[in-house]
Amino acid sequence: MTAQALINRFIEIVGREHVLTQEKETEYYRSGFRSGKGQALAVLFPATLVEQWRLLEAAVEANCIVIMQAAKTGLTEGSAPSGNDYDREVVVINIMRINTLHLIENGEQIISLPGVSLHQVGKKLDSVNRAPHSVIGSSSIGATVVGGIANNSGGALVKRGPAYTELALFGQVTKEGKLVLVNHLGIDGLGDTPEEILKNVEQGNFDPSKVIHSDAMASDREYDERVRDVDADTPSRFNADSRRLFEASGCAGKLAVFAVRVDTYPVPEKEQLFYIGCNSQEQLTKLRRDMLQRFENLPEMGEYMHRDIFNLAETYGKDVFLSINHLGTDKLPKFFAFKAKVETILKRVPFVSKDLPDIMLYWFSKLFPQHLPKRMLEYRDRFEHHLILKMSNGGIEEAKQYLAEDWSLQHDCDYFECTPDEGKKALLHRFAAAGAAIRYETIHNKEVEDILALDIALRRNDIDWVEQLPEEITKDMVMALYYGHFMCHVFHQDYIFKKGADTKKIKKKMLELLTQKGAKYPAEHNVGHLYEAEKQLQAFYHSLDPTNTFNPGIGKMSKYKRNCSCCGS
Repeated sequence: MTAQALINRFIEIVGREHVLTQEKETEYYRSGFRSGKGQALAVLFPATLVEQWRLLEAAVEANCIVIMQAAKTGLTEGSAPSGNDYDREVVVINIMRINTLHLIENGEQIISLPGVSLHQVGKKLDSVNRAPHSVIGSSSIGATVVGGIANNSGGALVKRGPAYTELALFGQVTKEGKLVLVNHLGIDGLGDTPEEILKNVEQGNFDPSKVIHSDAMASDREYDERVRDVDADTPSRFNADSRRLFEASGCAGKLAVFAVRVDTYPVPEKEQLFYIGCNSQEQLTKLRRDMLQRFENLPEMGEYMHRDIFNLAETYGKDVFLSINHLGTDKLPKFFAFKAKVETILKRVPFVSKDLPDIMLYWFSKLFPQHLPKRMLEYRDRFEHHLILKMSNGGIEEAKQYLAEDWSLQHDCDYFECTPDEGKKALLHRFAAAGAAIRYETIHNKEVEDILALDIALRRNDIDWVEQLPEEITKDMVMALYYGHFMCHVFHQDYIFKKGADTKKIKKKMLELLTQKGAKYPAEHNVGHLYEAEKQLQAFYHSLDPTNTFNPGIGKMSKYKRNCSCCGS
């Protein structure tokens, strides 16, 4: 089949307006959220699961590479083509139009189709007083449930661990090169043919009594026990953890996922945020170990910020903070998508920076008065380390007693109970920190290199979590920024270097140091095209996609087709 004949087939399936082939039209979808870009024959937008299936049939029959794409919020270039050195034509299938959601089991579980966002789930679950896996962070900019499952995404919530399910409906290419539908959703009576099954799932045409109750997990039910084991010599969660690689979970786009069945969570009756400041690494370590070992009730959140990222986010994350605080999260996904498309257009305009929207937002935010609460600013001046601790129900009194009777007796440590407004703004400030380094690099691009961003998982028993870097790395460093999910020992580390620094060489050295320390990376953004996949992760990808049809090249693996019907490998 010629390329044009294949494009015509795609048009027959989804209509001309949902098949993009011109470079200017497809550029946004062929580019990563932060970096990365490649070529593609077409970008396709199915409206139903049946259309998605038919597009896959056509692409597989034509020997195409298929890249499944959702909200494109990934940070490691894993949701777009990478370069132009593929051995076959590349087709991108964006599934954001397929966003049907079903509540089952009285809202204790959901059936999520591939385009359903975490934000959408949160709004839907409000009606039954339940909550999704994640409640802030990427959910505010449109990340999908299926995208989280596919990448073992973590999050800020201590009790929930990585996004995980063993109940999914997905398309897979066998070693003979045949596309098959695998139905492990755990619902009987959906039909006999792929199209019948897909149509019934999408339309909710199934009897609730046909939902199978088995030992198959729809979330990481074992994580609370795992995170409490603070003496273990391994991290609590990381992308290559073989415990949580199962079919769609951790597949990183090596399968075409149509639906997942995942657990929801009860909403606490009461919640209270505590803001903790400390100048002692040892005392924060003690707090973490005490709470995870001794408390009957685990924290809901334990978000860490170093003073340096606090200060940077105060200035360079202010517009994000103000946008969420005043506009809410409902409008944010569309705003970020619109901004990204404007940036794509600006790339083609001579003498105009693609970063113009970011630059304008940064300067516009300076017109607003100080946005952070007075007590947070006072703690910034007093303490190097900051912890935003959220407790719920019985855990509130446990924390009050512990902090008053134990924590307050320590030198160079203090805490206060947040008012609702202070609590909201503390969490928004932590969220704004995630993009602050990128904004700094944008504003100061003539003085600094691209940001080196790492997300790492330390061993659960690691008490030496404050990083000490050798002079060969720090000599060209402008600043190192640390923040993350303290109870889980997952840290986001952004490094800013002087213009001209060899950041590739520096990154290689830093990863070597982390490996020596027993850390795992990436912790929750997956390998994409930026990290080398560990051996067990490579083996997992091979087992899911023996012909290398889906998303080839991730984990720095081969982009070429594997003729597994011949070699059997």
